[in-house]
Amino acid sequence: MNDTFASAPAAWPEKPAASSRRYLTGPRSMIAAWRERIRFRWDLKQMAEANPHLIDDIGLTRRQVEAEIVKRFWQV
Repeated sequence: MNDTFASAPAAWPEKPAASSRRYLTGPRSMIAAWRERIRFRWDLKQMAEANPHLIDDIGLTRRQVEAEIVKRFWQV
């Protein structure tokens, strides 16, 4: 009997996360990532101003929110 599966590695190497591959695919995906960050930080700022109690609900501190809001769109 030929056990081809017996020679396979015990654990397959994990694939890189989708977020790490997104930057390697090209300029369009990089721009899309930048726009996503811009929108996320704008939404976070609006939430912090309009409903500050929701910041606690998502598990962030006021200082973390302020640090995220001031980042430039290219900063991770």
